Amino acid sequence: MLKLTGGSLAALGLTAAGCGSGSGSGDGSVTIRYAWWGSDDRAKRINQSIALFEKKYPKVKVKTDFQPYADFWKKFNTQASGGNPPDVFQNAIGFLRKYDEKNVLLDLREQVKAGNLRLDGFRAGLEKFGEIDGKLLGVPVGSNSMALVIDRKLFAEAGITPRPGWTWGEFQAALAKIRDTQGRAGDSGMYGVMYLYDLHLRQHGKAFFTQDGLGFTEADLTDWWTRGYAGVRSGVHAAPGKVAQARPKSAVTAELAASEFTWDNFAIRYTAEGKSEYGLAPIPTTDGKRTGQYLGSLMLSGSKRTKHPREVAQFIDFMVHDPEVATIMGFDRGVPATTAQYEAFKPTDPVARQIAAYEQQLVDSGVLETITPHPAGADVCEAAFLRLAEEMALGKRSVPDAVKQYFTESKTALGS
Repeated sequence: MLKLTGGSLAALGLTAAGCGSGSGSGDGSVTIRYAWWGSDDRAKRINQSIALFEKKYPKVKVKTDFQPYADFWKKFNTQASGGNPPDVFQNAIGFLRKYDEKNVLLDLREQVKAGNLRLDGFRAGLEKFGEIDGKLLGVPVGSNSMALVIDRKLFAEAGITPRPGWTWGEFQAALAKIRDTQGRAGDSGMYGVMYLYDLHLRQHGKAFFTQDGLGFTEADLTDWWTRGYAGVRSGVHAAPGKVAQARPKSAVTAELAASEFTWDNFAIRYTAEGKSEYGLAPIPTTDGKRTGQYLGSLMLSGSKRTKHPREVAQFIDFMVHDPEVATIMGFDRGVPATTAQYEAFKPTDPVARQIAAYEQQLVDSGVLETITPHPAGADVCEAAFLRLAEEMALGKRSVPDAVKQYFTESKTALGS
């Protein structure tokens, strides 16, 4: 997930924004700073959108700054600690409580009341996405949900047709059949994907996070990672060493595996990277019904220290509601969050149409649930989950050791 968002400032001749949370001038114009993570292509699209915003609001100038994902948060941490965060920035659910507790995030409700930010017109499942403890700390710009990306040709040659409601047992049988008939691992290795484990837990009435900690036990994780370790040893999951060597290419497009779990809007990547035909398949279930899925989203948040909360709100409103922005951004930030933008962008390529159809099917089938707001420290927990799962799969740690280490690190990160 994080590998897809690399980018460079030099590619567009951009420089980091200057100091201070926004600035003003004698003619009444103001400058706000906007920061995000992403690729050069995202930067081009965002800068086109900003040009439209500045045309509509000629007294508001937007200074931009973007980094690859990990570098973005390193820089943001430094800025926030120094009391100099950008006025408005791209955000995600795992960081809301963390930065709210550090008194960084602007509660946008006052701007809603003042008429500078609209909360109507959001697609089903996204209406309250950025609300935490009664505060509006983020506004969604696009949606995505977990899906299984498959190599369609391999699945067809193996005689496997994934269907809504298929079970984990059926899924595991499908992986073994692909291994045996196609000579390829069935999956890339799913046991380090925190968001997939969250769905599995939800299918059992739990969740990865509660409001203030982990929502599962050491026994739960031991069971999950034991299955993962067994899958690697039996060859139904791709060899972890080869998967690591293939990066940043995915295991599916590197022809190491026939499928892998990821966010649905990343499906565009596979067609650009690989030689086969790729598609989205449903999440396996425990009972044939409940998938545990929800819509995730990138968000836009404001800084509590900004000198221009009205202009920040106007900018966020424009980026999530303006139809022309949708035609520029496409599905880069996920499927557009508002109905106006969703209807404005009509994807013409097969992959984008499939992404839209996949999310519509989730809405129509009624399987979507509400995401649990992550506690402060969730980002550290996610990174540890991925790292320790890989160490386990590579044989560098036993399952019991990996589980014990994960709970030790998580308790420290969550302060519990």
